[in-house]
Amino acid sequence: MADAEPRTEIVGRLVLIGLGLIGSSIARAVKAGGLARIVVAADRDPAVVRRVEELGLADRATTDIHSACEGADLVILCVPVGGYADTARLIAPALRPGAIVSDVGSVKGSVIAQLGPHLPAGVHLVPAHPVSGTEHSGPDAGFATLFRDRWCILTPPDGTDPEAVAEVTALWTGMGANVETMSAEHHDLVLAITSHVPHLIAYNIVGTAADLETVTQGEVIKFSAGGFRDFTRIAASDPTMWRDVFLHNKAAVLEMLGRLNEDIAILSRAIRWGDGHTLFDLFTRTRDIRRGIISQGQETAEPDFGRLRGAPDLNRAPGS
Repeated sequence: MADAEPRTEIVGRLVLIGLGLIGSSIARAVKAGGLARIVVAADRDPAVVRRVEELGLADRATTDIHSACEGADLVILCVPVGGYADTARLIAPALRPGAIVSDVGSVKGSVIAQLGPHLPAGVHLVPAHPVSGTEHSGPDAGFATLFRDRWCILTPPDGTDPEAVAEVTALWTGMGANVETMSAEHHDLVLAITSHVPHLIAYNIVGTAADLETVTQGEVIKFSAGGFRDFTRIAASDPTMWRDVFLHNKAAVLEMLGRLNEDIAILSRAIRWGDGHTLFDLFTRTRDIRRGIISQGQETAEPDFGRLRGAPDLNRAPGS
């Protein structure tokens, strides 16, 4: 497994656009590892910029996204994917030839379609997706070890400069991530079932429980056990980000939902007809999958998905 110990400088001038959980975690990891000579943070929200300055996450923080990208060696978009095209149009005139543009979005086909047409000739596009996170957001939510021993998937379009891909790979490896490269189409299909549909299910189940609250007089929340509690953690994720994910990975999500509906129909039939063999077989196979995830180091056997380890205490007042 890769580690996150300090390494030699990989990027000269790194620009992060959007300083939420992922952007602020990148800033912290890069600073901790000495991976960039200069870190510039850009965010449209003045309150976020002020907080970034208070936390010392960047060498420069600004609301002027265009000027932030002037002279950049690597720009990483850490904003909801629905805003990529507008962001690309804004930063394109500031990008120098040889600069690299990357991102952290959890859909990739749409990212390439939105960014590609607006980037000037000589600017390299290397989309990336760090498969890690928590349900929290904002610059205070980030932590330097968020990417350690997690996967980061790169989806460079055909013909991308190998040196640009190597630089982005080195940066993520320097932050402790394991890097894999695949096509955008394959990424979107895989993530639809491993991430997007589970989030959709979580949102739906928690929404159903909220509707039941008036009937159960608060007992759904009061007696929440591990399963429902974990669904609420997922459903607490940023609503803007996840709205954009579903709208921009529509085909793959609908394909996976169709398969899920077929499997639910089989389970319904098994329960209705008392088919214990079918239920036991499914539960055994799914338990083995969970054990496989733990054995590969992508999760722990602890409650709360191991999220509490290494994460900051977000119940404390900012800066305390």
